[in-house]
Amino acid sequence: MTSGAGAWPPPGLRPAAPAAVIFDFGGVIWNMRWDVCRLLESMHGLSRGSVFTTLYECEAWRDVERGRGDRQGWLTAAHAALEAQVGRALPGLHDAWREAQAPIAENVELIRRLRPPYRLSILSNADLTLRARLRDELRIHDWFDDVVSSAEVGLAKPDPEIYALACTRLGLPPTACVFVDDHEPNVRAAEAGGLRAIVHRHDRGDDLAAQLAAVGVVPRPA
Repeated sequence: MTSGAGAWPPPGLRPAAPAAVIFDFGGVIWNMRWDVCRLLESMHGLSRGSVFTTLYECEAWRDVERGRGDRQGWLTAAHAALEAQVGRALPGLHDAWREAQAPIAENVELIRRLRPPYRLSILSNADLTLRARLRDELRIHDWFDDVVSSAEVGLAKPDPEIYALACTRLGLPPTACVFVDDHEPNVRAAEAGGLRAIVHRHDRGDDLAAQLAAVGVVPRPA
């Protein structure tokens, strides 16, 4: 199903069939393993959400995701923030969380079956390692017509400009594109920019194939 109040199509408007799907990476293609994140916090006496917030809700990350920060400095500061919270040395909890993460196999297989006929893109708030990970680790870089990494373009979701850029680089108007993300503010921003948009939460059991079918995106048979 499409997301909340921005459900597609709006009353009285019959949209053209989608021509492209633009995917977030973390949470849609990549399993963030929130269960592991919570377990690490519990094991080490940390407040809920602290492993995530020390890594991603800080000025250092906002610089890194826009391509102007020091990646190692960001990671070092995030670990120091966790240690400051409990007042003692900790093992590398951010590293442990990342090591538990993996591709979402069913979503990856679904994406493979979307091309052709759809144009495909990734639009991710990510550091400069994303493209290499897609190419060398997941080996799916060539499945996509384009990859928009925030660190490469100096913009980050939910900035309106980054959605327009993703569509322009596909050679399509926003109304021809479907956007999938696990973070509702990013989806709302995409809808405001004219895209059809879906909140997909793999960790809550969402079925991406059914969500895409609801907006007219149908993959090739398996």
